[in-house]
Amino acid sequence: MGSPEDGPTGIHCRLDELLAERGMTLTRLSELVGLSIVNLSVLKNDRARAIRFSTLQSICAALDCEVGELLVAVLEQKDLPN
Repeated sequence: MGSPEDGPTGIHCRLDELLAERGMTLTRLSELVGLSIVNLSVLKNDRARAIRFSTLQSICAALDCEVGELLVAVLEQKDLPN
């Protein structure tokens, strides 16, 4: 049985949207930041459990964005007001 750490983190990575807005491919981002496509895909698909600040800084620099544009909090249905 999975641990609570296996569930949703409440953080959504907008990598896909930012790449589309900038006309950039995951392959090109991989080249710019020195991360594998597999690792970027894990991040892009909201399966990452952690990210190094240096990696976050590199991605934001390559995409010319702020951390808050890349990572956003997602409220669960139970957390929304009635």
